[in-house]
Amino acid sequence: MSDLPRKAVTRTAKLAALPLGIAGRATWGLGKRIGGKSAEIVARELQQRTAEQLFKVLGELKGGAMKFGQALSVFESALPEEIAGPYRAALTKLQEAAPPMPTRTVHSVLEQRLGEDWRELFLDFEEKPSAAASIGQVHRAVWHDGREVAVKVQYPGAGEALLSDLAQLSRFARMLGPLIPGMDIKPLISELRDRVSEELDYELEAQAQRAHAAEFAGDVDVVVPDVVHQSDQVLVTEWIDGIPLAEVIADGTPEQRNRAGQLLARFLFSGPARTGLLHADPHPGNFRLLPEAGGWRLGVLDFGTVDRLPGGLPRTIGESLRMTIEGDGGAVYELLRAEGFVKESIELAPDSVLDYLRPIIEPAEAEEFTFTRGWMRNQAARIADPRSPAHQLGKQLNLPPAYLLIHRVTLSTIGVLCQLGAEVRLREELEAWLPGFLPDAEEEGDERAVGAEA
Repeated sequence: MSDLPRKAVTRTAKLAALPLGIAGRATWGLGKRIGGKSAEIVARELQQRTAEQLFKVLGELKGGAMKFGQALSVFESALPEEIAGPYRAALTKLQEAAPPMPTRTVHSVLEQRLGEDWRELFLDFEEKPSAAASIGQVHRAVWHDGREVAVKVQYPGAGEALLSDLAQLSRFARMLGPLIPGMDIKPLISELRDRVSEELDYELEAQAQRAHAAEFAGDVDVVVPDVVHQSDQVLVTEWIDGIPLAEVIADGTPEQRNRAGQLLARFLFSGPARTGLLHADPHPGNFRLLPEAGGWRLGVLDFGTVDRLPGGLPRTIGESLRMTIEGDGGAVYELLRAEGFVKESIELAPDSVLDYLRPIIEPAEAEEFTFTRGWMRNQAARIADPRSPAHQLGKQLNLPPAYLLIHRVTLSTIGVLCQLGAEVRLREELEAWLPGFLPDAEEEGDERAVGAEA
């Protein structure tokens, strides 16, 4: 590959190969079964070949295709194991690496955006990228003042590629269903398209990262590298070393898994409360586990997609969680109706709404909860099964636009926690950071206590 493929016809042809390839392999599999191989063996071979093609096509195209693949990767824990297994390795690759763009292209972008003498800004610059993502790749370097830095270079034509890919994937959404059975692909693609312009704007990303770096400076749990320099298509930030979360998922110790899970949950809920921003791209490639003398801290990267929440997470979320735990179906139902989760034309039984929500909020109710792929699969199966009451009720609920990104980020984070198999004190984080989760009197008491300590 000499450059990021930008012609729509080229990218469309490659994307079309995904569903067409599935059909072709199904025909090949039928031949194998007729030839005497068992259905189970053939199915495994089909899934493995599909996984390999998925990574090859999405990884080469980068852009929206790879962004789509990264989004899928955090949901694999919801799939039946016989389907998830062959996909897991291929999807995980999308979290940390992809075929790099040519060196000459990198140099061209740096020359255009940093000036002809761009090399004078660095004491050292590694030509081989340390990571490649959906719209850019990262090079390790040493800034002229001696700081180790990460230099993110945006692929030329990334914006055009993102929009083209996601438009094509949206058309193929129904055909792409077999890639992640039981998942509604189209809303995911639509939400990704809505965030394209923000992710391409490195100035917005730099602002969000600076805000987080300032708030979490010196934090005992979370590390956010500060921004060193920013221009169109180039973002330079401080470098942090650590264990990629994908490695912790694959080979981490129980201690590492549990610590990573606790800190991931802490960052998810404390970030909006402390910065008014929600980090909205929680796939494992954006996190590192950093060794410390007394344990581990969580390093957070890539602030290209954020949700702006000036007052923190909506109070409705905390209140509805608390009321569900208390078993107050009537109050939960009225709150959801007032916020637009239940449209005026729909009538539901409050107890049925409680029955729908209780299994989902189990992690918030327990003092400590072990997230597992099995638990995630059970939740997905309960809601996806057309015969279940949960499926029937879920079809009648509405997700207001203001909650779309919060919903996806929360689900994605839970997916990562299940991949980690982490024991997490989620309730502890909700009590500390989620507005409305504690009754008003308790929240006021906590604020007074914080004020006294200060």
